[in-house]
Amino acid sequence: MNDSANVFSETSPRNGSPLPPVRGTELVEIATIITLAHQAQSLWAERSIEARIEALTSFKGRLLDRGTELGKLISLETGKPEVEALLAEVLASAEVVDAWCKHISGWLEDEMVALDATSYPKKEAWITRVPRGVVAVIMPWNYPLALPLRTIVPALLAGNSVVFKPSEVTPRTGAILGELFQGLLPDGLFAVVQGGREVGTALVAAPVDLVAFTGSVASGRKVAAACAERFVPCSLELGGKDAAIVRHDADLDRAASGIAWGAFTNAGQNCASIERVYVHESVAALFLKKLVATVQTLRARDDVGPLTTQAQFNTVQRHFSEAVAGGAEVLVGGTSDGLYFTPTVLRVTDDSCAIVTEESFGPLLPVMIVASDDEAISRANASRFGLTGSIWTKDERAAERMAAKLRTGVITINNHSFSGAIPLLPWTGVGESGTGITNSHHALDHLTRPRAMLVDRNKAPRELWWMPYGAALEPIARSLLELKRPGSSLGAKLQALFVLLTHLPKRWRGLLPPKS
Repeated sequence: MNDSANVFSETSPRNGSPLPPVRGTELVEIATIITLAHQAQSLWAERSIEARIEALTSFKGRLLDRGTELGKLISLETGKPEVEALLAEVLASAEVVDAWCKHISGWLEDEMVALDATSYPKKEAWITRVPRGVVAVIMPWNYPLALPLRTIVPALLAGNSVVFKPSEVTPRTGAILGELFQGLLPDGLFAVVQGGREVGTALVAAPVDLVAFTGSVASGRKVAAACAERFVPCSLELGGKDAAIVRHDADLDRAASGIAWGAFTNAGQNCASIERVYVHESVAALFLKKLVATVQTLRARDDVGPLTTQAQFNTVQRHFSEAVAGGAEVLVGGTSDGLYFTPTVLRVTDDSCAIVTEESFGPLLPVMIVASDDEAISRANASRFGLTGSIWTKDERAAERMAAKLRTGVITINNHSFSGAIPLLPWTGVGESGTGITNSHHALDHLTRPRAMLVDRNKAPRELWWMPYGAALEPIARSLLELKRPGSSLGAKLQALFVLLTHLPKRWRGLLPPKS
């Protein structure tokens, strides 16, 4: 039996209201679900790309038709303001569908390979993208609609089937995804499995062809180890500890406003939240004044929701308490009410404290003062994470030079993290931020595999290099080596060419079939 019936959240973190019950997937059901997914995928992959695009276009219409309902549900399940749910999840997801439907045909086109006609006569080659098969998609609760669809949409368009496990914190949003696809796809092609960790573990262990996981570093390691045992590829999008660098010439009004949004949207529960700020000493006092003033205008519930879970609240409270005990100065915030933790800005001098080194995933913003751009880069790079980062400055060239030194997958100048909602830009990280890639054609590197295709129209009975080798082949090989060798003299090359021309006819005569 599966104990997932007891893992689902029952009340809303936003207002404490009861949430509808959810049926958990029994572990014994997963094998059948995977079998059906394999069967459906083989038929789906045979459909034209136009037919797949038509199905996903219809899905987008259904998504928008239920957009208001989804916005309310996401707000209830996660606690975020409804307007955030509409903007960052519903509308952003519709754009994801549009972009992939527009570009997928071109991105899946065969890639012709130019072959040397002398070395490979009468041969044609190309590379085609082949769907992985059954893709297991395991997603967290912080963006329960937008994050899954960034993988699900291209996976389906590329010819895969998908088995999706939403977080046990947001199972109802995951269930609606299943409803939206109902009737648009072959039976079994898209399935939702509900439950906690044991369901996710069983899904990873099932005969799937790719695991796409977004979550914590600790869980990501377990997924990677389990996949490695069976040589199943996995795409891992894990944590972040994003840094914002405020240079001496930054537009401080824009920087204060943008960094406040980057730190506190979704109550900081975003792998790309700004969780560290390095500000130049010459503008630190004025920047902090403007930042505090901006944060003081943010309203609980309307602008910043609660922490979604008690466990996340506990992490935020621990990081805050340890920082204060270690000498951090609280400039604004630091109070809580239930799961609501006020947006908090701290001036920090100790880079070794948890609020600087560990992912807080909440509305905490430590600010550190630096003396130079080089110091800011060095301290920003001193993290095991490397997801996104931002540089705030009026000097674009200086920012680009600094960006080249930052160890992150995404860099934004005078803004932060929103590029994750742009389907044509890759979203990826380095270090413990994981190996995953979503958005852009680069996502297909995970969702498909390259297959080399070669057609040989040579009618000769044998190739030059086939056995039996004969006496003429060795001098031919040595002559070719001399002709290609960089240090070969002109005289040596001419001699090699003479040997080649002398022995090639002998070799070709040896390849002719015996006369009857």
